[in-house]
Amino acid sequence: MDKISIKTDIYLGQGALDRLTDWRNRRIFVVTDPFIIKSGMINMLFERLHDSNEQYIFSNIVPDPPVEVVTEGVEALGAFQADLIIAIGGGSAIDAAKAMKLFAQKILKQHDIPFVAIPTTSGTGSEVTSFSVISDKEKNIKYPLVSDDMLPQEAILDPELVKSVPNFITADTGMDVLTHAIEAYVSTKANDISDALAEKAIKLVFAYLPRAYNDGNDLEAREKMHNASCLAGMAFNITSLGLNHGIAHVAGAKFKIAHGRMNSLLLTHVIEFNADYKPGYGREESSAVAARYAEISKSLGLSAPNAKSGVRSLVQAIKQLQKQLQMPQTLRECGVEISTLEKMREGIAEGALQDGCTATNPRVPAAADIVEILNKMFQS
Repeated sequence: MDKISIKTDIYLGQGALDRLTDWRNRRIFVVTDPFIIKSGMINMLFERLHDSNEQYIFSNIVPDPPVEVVTEGVEALGAFQADLIIAIGGGSAIDAAKAMKLFAQKILKQHDIPFVAIPTTSGTGSEVTSFSVISDKEKNIKYPLVSDDMLPQEAILDPELVKSVPNFITADTGMDVLTHAIEAYVSTKANDISDALAEKAIKLVFAYLPRAYNDGNDLEAREKMHNASCLAGMAFNITSLGLNHGIAHVAGAKFKIAHGRMNSLLLTHVIEFNADYKPGYGREESSAVAARYAEISKSLGLSAPNAKSGVRSLVQAIKQLQKQLQMPQTLRECGVEISTLEKMREGIAEGALQDGCTATNPRVPAAADIVEILNKMFQS
């Protein structure tokens, strides 16, 4: 028996930020990053907040927020005695705010504070998930936290906030969306509801990510990618993820590669591993996982007369998309030396096996399988 709860109210489309005008007489703890302040984007928030509110701005957020920043935020949250949290920024700001909210409840025994998430990138889907990723900088490890207590009560998806996102970040975050959706679709916990969410997200990415990459002012493409990110987030919040993210959490920290880019580098290799795909035209039986990937190909209108062809078509379509987005396709292109890979790959493999996301991967990997994937990623 599956249980599906969608607890976050979603305000989407142009003008969605106007929802903020409804909040009155609140002590608002705003979690954001220095760029949102410096760029003036924070003013889009303050222009809509009523004068009866008091605000405290916590802007010490950095990419892959470390435990120390979360601890500092929890202390500030408690001292301010906030009764509303608003996170505005990318996945790092929202993830940090989620962790702060969770620990404020557990450590400070604060009541369940309302939480509004406003993403300024179209990638993580963090605004609708029970997941948060926090880093230990000393150990170069990312820790996924999972708790429904972190779910935002509201998410505001306004495409105006993502118009200024640089094209390379649009590419990285967009490929993160695609990875979320594909992993949700083949997860061992997938069901009809998550399938519908994931399939729509995948279609939106292939249709609109190149447009958003080529023209940041294309508001239709920006809105569709914002929606795709949210849909994929809702999908994997039901199903969890898989080996792609299990490896990415560890390898991204070790190699200092952005999360979305790391997922993109892994994606075709993990698909081929899960499908047990081997090049050629043999008649060997295809796995049930391969058939699932072939269903994705069919939904995209790609050639999929059988499962093996469907897997091949999906892999080729992803590679073509990566080329359109001018993304690196090997670790070598990202500046990783072979000596660095050789030194770290065993540790990455062990860390990936322990990552919570790997548990719902459709094919159970061994450490040697992950090492082989990393080797293929180096210069395939």
